[in-house]
Amino acid sequence: MRIIFLLIFLSCAGLIGYALFLQRVEGLLPCPLCVAQRIAYWCVGLTALLAFLHNPPKIGRRVYGSLMLIFALLGAIIAGRHAWLIRYPESFECGISPEEAFLNALPIAEWWPGMFEANGDCADVSWQLLSLTIPDWSLLAFLLLISTTIFLLLAKRS
Repeated sequence: MRIIFLLIFLSCAGLIGYALFLQRVEGLLPCPLCVAQRIAYWCVGLTALLAFLHNPPKIGRRVYGSLMLIFALLGAIIAGRHAWLIRYPESFECGISPEEAFLNALPIAEWWPGMFEANGDCADVSWQLLSLTIPDWSLLAFLLLISTTIFLLLAKRS
């Protein structure tokens, strides 16, 4: 089971790394919902890393798995909302919003603005792969993380 925690951490780190690549190299600015998804990936990934380092017994694995499941569910909800907003942009204004002001006021946005500062438009579609947008792919990644975490919670330790 320990290797699965490591794989989850590496997956989250890779997804965050690709988000930074899109931001730095491709010039895509993260919107408030993008930043919230990044925070969810960080929470899932760091919890998985702690679980990998700790190598907990069954009860500890359930605690770590439950936390990862909560973070991944929140991330999936945010990604689903973001994907919906892209398809129906007239239903929500996401320019300078309360979410953006809140996220940019967080200490992590001041500590690492390149990662956590929200400046983009939520309804902007600048990147697609196989007709899916970044939030669509993010939702799929969160669903995969949820499935893997449920497996961890239900599996017997080998």
